[in-house]
Amino acid sequence: MAEQATTGIVEGPGGTAAQPVVSAAHDSEHFGGRGISWAGTGIVCVGFIIGGVAFVPHPIWWAFWLGAALAIVGCLILAFAKTMSEDWY
Repeated sequence: MAEQATTGIVEGPGGTAAQPVVSAAHDSEHFGGRGISWAGTGIVCVGFIIGGVAFVPHPIWWAFWLGAALAIVGCLILAFAKTMSEDWY
């Protein structure tokens, strides 16, 4: 097994020169998104879970439609909050 370098030095082209690895400042930043985006995503997830559990062991249709309605409400929240256009990196 080859040994891995842990010094932060990367070999240059042709293997002749070694240069230190420099990371950009934004690499370590974390963007958590807005609260409305987390709420909408949580509502969609709960809707999918309820809808999926409604089929075990046999279909319970009112629970399935409740889960579907929750997922649709969550999707509408995400659409109106412009989650994909404003919370994107």
